[in-house]
Amino acid sequence: MPTRTPEEIRRSIESNRTDLAHSLERLRGEVAEITDWRKQLRAHQKQVLIGAAVAGFVLGGGLAAFGRRGRRRR
Repeated sequence: MPTRTPEEIRRSIESNRTDLAHSLERLRGEVAEITDWRKQLRAHQKQVLIGAAVAGFVLGGGLAAFGRRGRRRR
């Protein structure tokens, strides 16, 4: 079983720390980009508009049907 010297172990630990720091910085950047809702809105503007239109039609149709149902009972 090969054994490492204390200096090799220290270098390995320091290398792992450096790699972890770089990975953490990259992750922070990715999270900041993903959670930027304004950027996401600009990037998916067409889909957002379509979704808003569909939601408007569904809500409008539901309210209209509810209003018609209420008038029949009178």
